[in-house]
Amino acid sequence: MQQPQLQPIVIGIAGGTGSGKTTVAQAILERVGRDRIAFLPHDAYYRELAHMSPEERARVNFDHPDSLESDLLEQHILQLKRGEPADVPIYDFTRHTRTGQTRRVEPHRVILVDGILIFYEANLRRLFDVKIFVDTDADIRFIRRLQRDIIERGRTTESVIHQYLGTVRPMHMEFVEPSKRYADIIIPEGGFNSVALDMVESRIKFLLGEETAAHG
Repeated sequence: MQQPQLQPIVIGIAGGTGSGKTTVAQAILERVGRDRIAFLPHDAYYRELAHMSPEERARVNFDHPDSLESDLLEQHILQLKRGEPADVPIYDFTRHTRTGQTRRVEPHRVILVDGILIFYEANLRRLFDVKIFVDTDADIRFIRRLQRDIIERGRTTESVIHQYLGTVRPMHMEFVEPSKRYADIIIPEGGFNSVALDMVESRIKFLLGEETAAHG
């Protein structure tokens, strides 16, 4: 008799910009096994802005939910849950536009999604079996954002500060911080919290084992 197909576990990791959610995601990938996880960063789903001039792109509020194509992310999660691969866009943060290329993500037992706004979107939220919010002090988050945008995205200090005060902080207070109430687990200090990461790792492995036993 054919065994029923096991349903993947979908994990969402949210938190403000610079909170360390990507560090947490990478820690989970390492601890649980990259060969068992399909990783989808919400950042890859920023909308195509090639029709705008560079000046117009720079004025877009990238911290508002409308700047992201969340319905495409939802579609890709559902594809992976059905056992189908997903072609994830590759975004160029220096030009504020998609490259036109994609990254093939194969289905796995665990689907891991990270992003600042994934708990704000109700359609995404309902897909997560485990919701993790990484909670880090605002000053630490800003310093990390400043360092990342200068080193990795070619921004100036002045432009990062202007964007932070103009859109990042207001959008965090309006959309990101309130979404924390939907979390199942809140991790202070992100990837530096080894106790919390141990608990998350154990929980994921327990869910995987529990499902195996239930269908075995």
